[in-house]
Amino acid sequence: MAAVASVEVSFFTTLARTAVDPHGHRHPAEPHEVREALLTVTDTDGAAGRVLVQPDHLRPHVLDKYVRPALLGQEALERERLWTSLARRQRGAGGGLTDRALCFVDLALWDLAGQRLGQPVWRLLGGARREAPAYASTMCGDGIPGGLATPADYAAFAVRLVEQGYRAIKLHTWMPPVAGAPSVALDVAACTAVREAVGPDVELMLDANHWYSRTEALRLGRALQELGFYWLEEPMEEASVSSYRWLAEQLEIPVIGPETSWGKNFTRAEWAASGACDILRTGTTDVGGITPAVRTLHLAEAFNLDCEVHGNGSGNLALLGAATNARWYERGLLHPLVDFDLLPPHLNSAVDAIDERGVVVFPERPGLGDDFDLDYIKSHTVEVS
Repeated sequence: MAAVASVEVSFFTTLARTAVDPHGHRHPAEPHEVREALLTVTDTDGAAGRVLVQPDHLRPHVLDKYVRPALLGQEALERERLWTSLARRQRGAGGGLTDRALCFVDLALWDLAGQRLGQPVWRLLGGARREAPAYASTMCGDGIPGGLATPADYAAFAVRLVEQGYRAIKLHTWMPPVAGAPSVALDVAACTAVREAVGPDVELMLDANHWYSRTEALRLGRALQELGFYWLEEPMEEASVSSYRWLAEQLEIPVIGPETSWGKNFTRAEWAASGACDILRTGTTDVGGITPAVRTLHLAEAFNLDCEVHGNGSGNLALLGAATNARWYERGLLHPLVDFDLLPPHLNSAVDAIDERGVVVFPERPGLGDDFDLDYIKSHTVEVS
């Protein structure tokens, strides 16, 4: 057996074509240099698991105080035990050890396992399927000419997405700091325009403003019912489970959640048990990694609930190999003025390319399947922790 020998984060510069606004929403931007990070967990046999990480979640202090003490010298394949050991260190961390940090460490350990065993992670998770249909997940609305500034813009973009092969589209509509946002009326107008543009055979979803009132969320949900939308996502503050139970009881359209609620698989169990959603939500960054996300998938199955995986990336793609009650892979965020398939220089190929059917075929590369240009990352590394 091989133990964890080192945990290292390399901070490097690369090129980005999008940027995040003050409220956390991603939009198109001129090409610019950004700082990214790569976590590498290596065992005593030399096998290495790698995953891209958000630099601020794995700062040197977090690595030295929490991650390395939990991992170094421990058997690298014992992911359940290592994840639990690290997660329990959160209690005294005062918020310094985030669920996203847990996620990144867990993903690296799963990638390492796949590298050691010569198998893709989706197959290690059970191989419930070899491919999954993708839905196109748009960026939020904006004021950019030719972007997503009007309901007509959304409709035109939806037609383009269907022509590319997508058979399902999720809209993110206007949110602050865009002037006039949020607005139930604008949301309904965009959703109506898209439905009229793509017809009845394309599945449509809405991820709405996250702080509508009960009455606003109900009005929006009833409008989406009339338009034949597949689900309504996060229209209210998710800390109020009773509000979501109330909404789900009022609507025929499925309510999906939670997305951002802290509490990993435990919170999702409460949502399922209380009837606060019709479709459960999980995802590697939402709950702290593949390990607790798999628990959530099977929890949902026990309640006869679908459990949709939130977000893109190799970890969430692999997660779809764990169960049959997650229908879609979320591909995005997409925008009319951004070529989503144009690779950044630190990648050799995309892990989630879609075919003409709008389907993502799971990668056969060992581990998570990411195809990093390690030479580029090494030559552009500015700091190692």
